[in-house]
Amino acid sequence: MALIVQKFGGTSVGSTEKIKAVAERVLKQHRQGHKMVVVLSAMSGETDRLIGLAKNIQQIPDLREMDMLLSTGEQVTIALFAMAVKEAGFDAVSLLGDQVRIRTSNLHTKARIRNIDTALIHRHLDEGRIVTIAGFQGVTEEGDITTLGRGGSDTTAVALAAALKADACEIFTDVEGVYTTDPNICQAARKIDRISYDEMLELASLGAKVLDIRSVGLAKRFKVPVHVCSTFTENEGTWVVEEDKIMESMLVSGVTYSKNEARITINKVPDQPGVAAKIFLPISDAGIVVDMIIQNTRAGSLTDLTFTVLRSDYDRAIRLLQKVAEEIKAESVTGSENIAKVSIVGVGMRNHSGIASTMFQILAKEGINIMMISTSEIKVSCVIEEKYTELAVRALHDAFALDKENLPIEEAV
Repeated sequence: MALIVQKFGGTSVGSTEKIKAVAERVLKQHRQGHKMVVVLSAMSGETDRLIGLAKNIQQIPDLREMDMLLSTGEQVTIALFAMAVKEAGFDAVSLLGDQVRIRTSNLHTKARIRNIDTALIHRHLDEGRIVTIAGFQGVTEEGDITTLGRGGSDTTAVALAAALKADACEIFTDVEGVYTTDPNICQAARKIDRISYDEMLELASLGAKVLDIRSVGLAKRFKVPVHVCSTFTENEGTWVVEEDKIMESMLVSGVTYSKNEARITINKVPDQPGVAAKIFLPISDAGIVVDMIIQNTRAGSLTDLTFTVLRSDYDRAIRLLQKVAEEIKAESVTGSENIAKVSIVGVGMRNHSGIASTMFQILAKEGINIMMISTSEIKVSCVIEEKYTELAVRALHDAFALDKENLPIEEAV
């Protein structure tokens, strides 16, 4: 008998019929004697509908009240799921984040989980119930409802699996697993059977939408095996696990992209100690994540500072930085939202040189200009014009032969 945490996304619970189907899928394992904890997202489109309602009332919605509003989406699905289980003749209980005592930070709409009290969950499991928990939400020490941001239900599921010491965490979605790239862009994309935590962290941070990056970080920290699979088929998905020698043999595991990027430049910044801190501290305090940073030195002790943020944070960042630019006597703040980030990821890069130069050659061959570059041990990222995104992805996928499984490194390029 195992304790299994399962998470179903919005497309999996997008209607009452789909919720009934999810309940039956969970019951299959429950009938085998397994203890089941089920984390559900809001029905597909519901979160966007609620955001639209808020913006019709308040141009820039109050973040605390947004959390109160957005948390209602998951409340609907968990209640309907529990009803479906009971209708099938079994027992279930639905619980909100504050009932489970999923304690979070105070950063509304982007809260971080601090700890989880599992006593109530264990009590219901021991009494034979299926426990269904609202994903994406928690509660502060002061009792305020918080939400974890987009993809937060994945984080809820993995955090619960870690806290409960579950045997596995299964993330059900509308795709059959993690692919070498987006199948909607490249028909040759191949499903990956096993991928390391580090590779999945990079893919998630670079635009892959299958798993939220915080959930992968938690899985790595607590060594939670995560199975990503489809709600709509019985096929084996992708296991996200610790790195092994087979993974190291693959030069590049995947190509990913993100169009949710924006570039900001502060022009003619005084090149003095402490100036960078003055620029990035307000950004950090506002909860805005900065990715790539490039500094270009000008003549006369001046520099241009260019960096990327999420496109959804672009307007807020520009407003903040215009004030900062006045304080530090920079010339101006400019930016662009018409960019994308294309990346290659693979643990095999650690011990093989020339991967970045190969990527640059591939993009140059297609006439794609590189605006910014960022690297780590296992990834190379390039910022390009958004209109070339699909072309770049297909070219890189083909060049690194990612349609072929376990291709020897020497044949990959």
